[in-house]
Amino acid sequence: MLDAVPRPDFRIGAPDFARLAGMTGLDIMRGVVSGELPGPSIAETMNFWLVSADEGTVEFRGEPDGRHMNPLGLVHGGWAMTLLDSVLGCAVHTTCATGEGFVSMDTAVKFVRPLMPGMGQLRAVATVQTRGRRVANVEGRVEDLGGKVLALGTSTCFIQPLGG
Repeated sequence: MLDAVPRPDFRIGAPDFARLAGMTGLDIMRGVVSGELPGPSIAETMNFWLVSADEGTVEFRGEPDGRHMNPLGLVHGGWAMTLLDSVLGCAVHTTCATGEGFVSMDTAVKFVRPLMPGMGQLRAVATVQTRGRRVANVEGRVEDLGGKVLALGTSTCFIQPLGG
């Protein structure tokens, strides 16, 4: 059983592209974790946050709430998909050198169990499986703090110089 991680105070802001261009992807991710760099606005909207980053792997935590429900009263599948898209992409970003970025080529999500309101904090982890010069493959999962898998995801990302 994992402990909950407190939700940080979000410092949301526009990225300073000139500054980011001089940093590795891992440095950027660690800068967001430490609060040195602003977090993306999607994290505030979706109520999830980056907890840790190492080369090829990241962990997010999140807590869906009433803003994230579908008409049936379940947490909308798009919440889990967005969380997976973020954790998968950020894991790939940790492998990018200075001046490199990535774009997702495809992402696939498999729902294993429904996300219910009041489930509490959830954990998402992703690990890069292969990283070539131009393509990376990554897989991840969303789970409850007891380790029960709720959703699985994979993505293929194209590595490119920043700015396309």
